[in-house]
Amino acid sequence: MQPQSRTITQWKLRTRSIKLGARTLVCGVVNITPDSFSDGGSFLDSERAIAHALVLLDEGADILDLGAESTRPGTYAGADAPAVSAEEEQARLLPVVEGILKAHPNAILSIDTYKAATARAALRAGAEIINDVSGFTWDAAMPRVCAEENAGVILMHTHGRPDEWRTQPQLAPDALLDLVREGLAASLDLAQRSGIPLESIVLDPGYGFGKRFGENYSLLARQSQLLGLGRPLLAGLSRKSFLGHTLAQLFSGQPAPPQARDTATIAAHTAAILNGASIIRVHAVRSAVEGARIADAILQAQGGASQAATV
Repeated sequence: MQPQSRTITQWKLRTRSIKLGARTLVCGVVNITPDSFSDGGSFLDSERAIAHALVLLDEGADILDLGAESTRPGTYAGADAPAVSAEEEQARLLPVVEGILKAHPNAILSIDTYKAATARAALRAGAEIINDVSGFTWDAAMPRVCAEENAGVILMHTHGRPDEWRTQPQLAPDALLDLVREGLAASLDLAQRSGIPLESIVLDPGYGFGKRFGENYSLLARQSQLLGLGRPLLAGLSRKSFLGHTLAQLFSGQPAPPQARDTATIAAHTAAILNGASIIRVHAVRSAVEGARIADAILQAQGGASQAATV
């Protein structure tokens, strides 16, 4: 694999800017949910979620991504993830935002939500970033809220709705890349037309979100082509189900359970970094930090971090 250059640039957040591209930033996941695929129920209690978040910061997380609604396609029993109201989402989320910032006032918090009302409440509570898994397609008010609140944003590509993912036809590698590139370009255009500065935007290919198992590998192998959109990339591959399926022969023919996918996650994120990702979103922070250091050393040896200013 030929390492791909990352432009060094400043990501403009709500109250500050952070440098992207010089080294890989690690975004630690805090799921305040009863039903997330990896750790659902573990941190639904606010105090446990706060304590977990502080551990992730101690382990080297640069950003914390807090989510209070699961967007998984279903449980192992096949049931769809139930919708969560904005009120319930905020009731889970806001005490954790407050608790983290009380203990660690300089923490950079990202909020994983597609609801504009939750985004506004969280930003006013001190969050810096909105991570919209729908790329601004599920709530028409979201772009305006992010613009008005001066949020940093992560726009992710999602192919369809979660209840459609199991039945979508498989796409050829080039067709999938075109779909993702066109979807991200549309989200990027909408964000700018809504008044969000280009320097506030990071893009996410959306691994696992409407991509069938093998499609994720073809997308990862071509990820660097998305740098042509002119924005830094975030890759979220942590414990994704396609990794578990690849490991099935090592687990008596069954997909590896989520907590047994961390080594595979490091491998996948190393590939993502060498294919241009500036940020990785992870559950296990310490091992991700170590893996990113090695990938960054390869980029440095290759001369894969450009000193050029961003567009």
